[in-house]
Amino acid sequence: MRRQLYEVQRAMRARRETALRRGVIAVLDIGTSKVACLVLQFVPEDLGEGAEARPVLSQGAFRVIGAANTRSRGMAFGEVAAMEEAERAVMTAIQGAQKMAGLRVDHVIVSFSGGRPRSYGCSGEVEVEHGAVSERDIGHVLAACEIPDYGHDRDALHALPVNFALDDRSGLTDPRGQLGRALACDMHLVTVGATPLRNILHCIRRCDLELGGIVVSSYASGLASLVEDEQELGAACIDIGAGATGVSIFVRRQMIYADAVRMGGVHVTSDICQGLQVSMTDAERLKTMHGGLIATGLDDRDMIELPSILGDWEHDRRQISRSELIGVMRPRVEEILEEVRARLDASGFEYLPSQRIVLTGGSAQIPGLETVASHILGRQCRIGKPLRVQGLPQSATGTAFATAVGLAMHVSHPQDECWDFEMPADRQGARRVARALRWFKENW
Repeated sequence: MRRQLYEVQRAMRARRETALRRGVIAVLDIGTSKVACLVLQFVPEDLGEGAEARPVLSQGAFRVIGAANTRSRGMAFGEVAAMEEAERAVMTAIQGAQKMAGLRVDHVIVSFSGGRPRSYGCSGEVEVEHGAVSERDIGHVLAACEIPDYGHDRDALHALPVNFALDDRSGLTDPRGQLGRALACDMHLVTVGATPLRNILHCIRRCDLELGGIVVSSYASGLASLVEDEQELGAACIDIGAGATGVSIFVRRQMIYADAVRMGGVHVTSDICQGLQVSMTDAERLKTMHGGLIATGLDDRDMIELPSILGDWEHDRRQISRSELIGVMRPRVEEILEEVRARLDASGFEYLPSQRIVLTGGSAQIPGLETVASHILGRQCRIGKPLRVQGLPQSATGTAFATAVGLAMHVSHPQDECWDFEMPADRQGARRVARALRWFKENW
């Protein structure tokens, strides 16, 4: 792993731990259509008296004390397109959540839906030094993983150990303390475009905030939308946002694949705008109030008044049937789902014990999406709302807030990553291309 990246990730983890010891941290979902912020308060547990005693956070012991969202500006495809506008939108969301919480927040965890994420499967093997697997052995085997040459224009965002094998036993999630001789590891590496990622980081710095971590949006959405059985047996989370559609696959409660399609709900809105000759604002209203994907006989008689693009209501009155609106929307949604199917086919999704698909994100609210997706993807689909967390306002319980809620769950139950362990410097930087998800096809 590149040494500079390793140090940056370690520094972010240290800032996150500092914020958690103080008891308050914010999560920030910066999307193409909205910026959502949740302020989380954690409940520390006191270990007792003495100089060595310090408060320790119990798993999941948090509540939402502040929430706010605002219309996103300066964003396209989940990436910063206009820095000053994006900065103002982030500041508006942060200040609104701080006002509701009644306190200032310095540290944030941020989601990132742009950068064209790519997944790599990496593997490594070492000899256990002292009979029982220790933290040092974990660091050694992670350092021994063969890192693919993903290029200088990309950065690694996640390096998740998803499977350990000790001698002839595979499928271990945490081998620490167990006896054995040979320790092997399969690691899931997620990379994103370096420039889009650095623009997001620069935007956060301009807002005078300390970054405690950055998470791929589809990963956070999966944590919030998939139930335990789906995460265990295998399921895909399709997060249909405004500017991008994220794809994440989970099995044995680990994310094993991440990708994205650079299309989303805003492209459906654009099609309505161009096809019906209305403004983008009116197109969004038509999509929200009257949109759908499956036409019935009643929809031929359900007429919708179209607003005049020139504002002349008396001389430019137009009507269309709801079936016509559906006819404009459905081709784009089908195109997005066809791209998603191609990503799932390339990922090895068919090898999972279970192949459930959960649809979430703001655009998952389009009526009829569940049926169309099941037909195109060829598997059972459902709409997944985020799991309920304490203190979450009712207005933030819909599919559009799956990523924000998933970020909160990620903070409360962080998964170990490569940079959480001390890795020997002489073993870092091994580079050889490994076939994505090879470990899954060979072992599971």
